[in-house]
Amino acid sequence: MATRRSTRVFKSGNSKAVRLPAGYPLELGQEVIVREEAGRYVIEPVRRAMPTLSELYGSVPGLKPIPPEDRIFEERDLPWHLLGFPDLK
Repeated sequence: MATRRSTRVFKSGNSKAVRLPAGYPLELGQEVIVREEAGRYVIEPVRRAMPTLSELYGSVPGLKPIPPEDRIFEERDLPWHLLGFPDLK
């Protein structure tokens, strides 16, 4: 069963705020979503989108960008007409 604790709503500037006990696994400054669901207020962390390649670079051993001189693509005919595209020649 989930842990239940009582707290109070207070004013913080022009907003309403709720103080959460330190034992909850939220980081200071962490972005959360607050929504009302059947008369209850639910607080959950924002799920980040998939990381971009530039965010991954440096975090994965051996992952490095391909230098421009190694970015060689061979020319070949592809059957674009099968996808409904006109001939791209």
